[in-house]
Amino acid sequence: MSGNNPEPILIRAASKSNGITSIVIGCAGLVFAALWFVLLPDWLFLAGILITSAALVTLLVGYFKIREPEFSLEMTTEVITYRHRLGSWRIHWENLQRADCPRVRQGLEHVGLETVGFKLKDYTEFLTSISPRLATHLLMEQRPLLLHNTNEGCATGSCYEESMFDDNHFTLNNGTVLTGVKAMLANRMAELRKRLGYDVFIATSDIDRTPEEFAALISQCQAARRTNKVQ
Repeated sequence: MSGNNPEPILIRAASKSNGITSIVIGCAGLVFAALWFVLLPDWLFLAGILITSAALVTLLVGYFKIREPEFSLEMTTEVITYRHRLGSWRIHWENLQRADCPRVRQGLEHVGLETVGFKLKDYTEFLTSISPRLATHLLMEQRPLLLHNTNEGCATGSCYEESMFDDNHFTLNNGTVLTGVKAMLANRMAELRKRLGYDVFIATSDIDRTPEEFAALISQCQAARRTNKVQ
């Protein structure tokens, strides 16, 4: 990322680890279950069903792990790219205002969330580059974030429902009017900025280090870019 190191930084998702191992364990479990049914008496049939179910679940977990891209994030000197099996999004460094670990109130204290937030200068590039399938996934994945720093004056709880299903049209700075799932994502980003101070979030399962370490890496990359510009 610096002038002496133009190679991209590749981040592997923690959730992708042990995918092959899970598949091997799942296959071994199915073989064991088959032998269980053949060799053991009928009164142990229910236990065999439980072993089969566990093996199938393990097999599915491994399958979904290996379906994900090899690297979840790629950071070059120009852009941060997030990759998912449902699509990708990108943020140019020039459009990134800051990145850090959001904190929420819990009683009298502020505690950090297990995520890294990105605050953007403009939504246009992000929303035009993201696929509708990934936008839908983010809407589902990030719903729990709406529960934090809620409006204390909303006694009925309807404020939460309105922000979760806000499908009003959204107008970008360049005049483009978004509708459908991308408008919902844009409204969700605006709402999360009000509550948590950030627009886009990356879960700890998508990175290979702690949120604090990843946020520090982003800050180092931004500092390196500023230094290179001065030079």
